[in-house]
Amino acid sequence: MPRDVPAGRGPDGVDQRLTDALLATAQTLTVALVVAADLEGTGRAALGAYVFAVGFGVLVLAGRRVPVAVLVLTVLGVFAYYALDLPPIGIALPAVAALYRAADVGATRWAVGAGSVLVAVAAWARVADGLPTSYLLSYELLTNVALVAAAVALGVSVRARRETRESQERLRALTAAEQAREADRRLQAERVRIAQDLHDSVGHTMSVIALQSNVAAEAIGRDDETARRAVEQIGAATSDQLRELRATVKLLRSPAAGAERGTVGLSGLDRLAEGAREAGLGVDLDVDVPGGCLDGAIEAAAYRIVQESLTNVLRHSRAAHAAVTAGVRGDRLEVVVADDGPGAGPDGGPRPGTVHRPEVGARPEDEPPGGAGLAGMRERAAVLGGEVHAGRGTGGGFVVHAVLPTRLAP
Repeated sequence: MPRDVPAGRGPDGVDQRLTDALLATAQTLTVALVVAADLEGTGRAALGAYVFAVGFGVLVLAGRRVPVAVLVLTVLGVFAYYALDLPPIGIALPAVAALYRAADVGATRWAVGAGSVLVAVAAWARVADGLPTSYLLSYELLTNVALVAAAVALGVSVRARRETRESQERLRALTAAEQAREADRRLQAERVRIAQDLHDSVGHTMSVIALQSNVAAEAIGRDDETARRAVEQIGAATSDQLRELRATVKLLRSPAAGAERGTVGLSGLDRLAEGAREAGLGVDLDVDVPGGCLDGAIEAAAYRIVQESLTNVLRHSRAAHAAVTAGVRGDRLEVVVADDGPGAGPDGGPRPGTVHRPEVGARPEDEPPGGAGLAGMRERAAVLGGEVHAGRGTGGGFVVHAVLPTRLAP
């Protein structure tokens, strides 16, 4: 069945009513001119013939809404015209517009069927009139078939172009919607990343401030120099955190400002380790990563994992020493943070030069109370295609072992 096409403007912005009016006018004028020409000299070009010409055009006006009905009425009108013995106008010519419109709106089978009926009836009538078969095959039949085929083909072509435009519009709309969804996903991912960064940086700074505050409180009146250094460390940590927060605000306002956050990378580990040492934790730092071999997001994630690990050591482990190592193994970056907290080896800390991996299958109770931080590490690594394991080391203490790709997946 034909596809319903509402009146009004088409997908290309053209007023369909104007198009239908022009097509109806062209159909009426064409038939009227052929009637007036009376090519066979019958002398029967009476008013009734022109009424039929107008009728064929009026039917075209409804062809978009009820194409099949218009096509059937047009075919019957052609038969009635010849039944009244009016001047010959060709059997296919009065139906050209109706055939075109039917094919245009999707009633192609009806158009082909109606055209075939017209051609067959015309051929039968000519043979019945005694017309030579050679003339019928060389001119009459060929002309009718050509008119019918051209009208139907034009309608199909116009419909195909229109449907192609509609498909392209739908595809553009779907593409735009998908791009919007992707932008929303990226925005949400960026918000999660910023939240993780703030959690890590603020948590680390607050741990340093809390430790130095305790040191200052105990040293006041007994060791003013120690108290002064502790207060200086609090001021430095606060200043660094404020600078980090300002950089984060700039990043939220303009993504291009993210380049100013220079300490968020492996180059910032020295400063991070120094801050932990000032808080009373001995930190050995061993970073063997060639410059330029890591994507920026990977460097930032490695920095945050080390930061959160040292924060957990300061908060929970009562450790005196931590070892941080980072190195590239093939296409993977390995970061290990091991401490000598309770449960360490007999000597109270990890063996010199040794980094202990977590035990495989470490139980949840092996993790320090700051489990949310560990969950954040794992989530951060998983987003980048890596993983984080944490648990008691084989020689004691607690170990965080992160494995990240050196490059983001394309």
